[in-house]
Amino acid sequence: MESQYKFEKSKGISPNRFELKDYLNDINLKAGKLDGNGDAMKKYPAYVINKCMSHHTDTVLYANEMNRYYTLDNDMQYQFYIHSIRKSKRFAPWDKQQTDNDLERVKQFYGYSTDKAREAMKLLNKGQLDVIKSKLRIGGQNE
Repeated sequence: MESQYKFEKSKGISPNRFELKDYLNDINLKAGKLDGNGDAMKKYPAYVINKCMSHHTDTVLYANEMNRYYTLDNDMQYQFYIHSIRKSKRFAPWDKQQTDNDLERVKQFYGYSTDKAREAMKLLNKGQLDVIKSKLRIGGQNE
């Protein structure tokens, strides 16, 4: 047990904690620190890794292949990425959910929850949304 801890510590990875960046850096930079580590492969987040790889034009097809063969075990998916993609620093920001200003206005105007406001949005037309917008207008330079 002690020798395994020293082995993992020498590779720069904490023994029982594996973060997403550890997996991505290992794959993208071809470090191989997690190769053969059973605990790391048990916690391998296959879906998240595939999603991250799909953000880059040079790895999107590899991510698609892993999505097609999602039944492969974690170690096989990891090995596929390690041995098939080129070494490169790949960094991409996470996609953020777009906020719907009309939805926020309906929520504020009627005091509805998000789900109830979505239902109300289906019933409101453009003119009614404009009236709500004008009634909620506070003022300022951009208004």
